[in-house]
Amino acid sequence: MNIEIVAKALKELGHPTRLAVYKQVMKAGPSGVAVGKLGENIGIPNSTLSHHISSMVSANLISQHREGRVLHCIANYEMRENVLNFLQDECCVDSQF
Repeated sequence: MNIEIVAKALKELGHPTRLAVYKQVMKAGPSGVAVGKLGENIGIPNSTLSHHISSMVSANLISQHREGRVLHCIANYEMRENVLNFLQDECCVDSQF
């Protein structure tokens, strides 16, 4: 995994509101969660929520899917695993243990 991609993902998750949104999306599972429900759960205005979701979509942390009038956010579990693996793979590589 490219270091710039990992850095962008970690940057987006470094904001408390985005991290709260991401946790809700992750908990929802593969079917995702409606954007309106996210706003209710976290207690932020839709315009603010939209901004944060857009940032996470651009980092490939989540995707969106529309069903009629309802927009769902879905976690990109593969991206999560790639970021975690990138960090774990580098752990103690040069260590003298």
